[in-house]
Amino acid sequence: MSQRIAVHDPRGFAPKVTGKQLAPRLEGFDGKTVYLVDCLFDNSEVFMRELQDWFGKNLPAVKTPIIKPRESWVDDPGMRAKVVAEGDAAILGVGL
Repeated sequence: MSQRIAVHDPRGFAPKVTGKQLAPRLEGFDGKTVYLVDCLFDNSEVFMRELQDWFGKNLPAVKTPIIKPRESWVDDPGMRAKVVAEGDAAILGVGL
């Protein structure tokens, strides 16, 4: 006796991608604030602290506060507004 099975294509449908212009490059980092954004992935906090230590040793004139969104995978408008208002750049960290 044979049975039929349904097979679904796991690829789904690719979203439409719209390109955006990159942010302008900073002239230099001295005196700037570069937010280190811990995106709450596994080990991303460790990576952000190591990056902060690297900046402290190699570019001590750069302020590197670590900031986190309220939850992972959810937009945090308050955090974004703070980075825009108080920062000159941001690095997003996703961990290992």
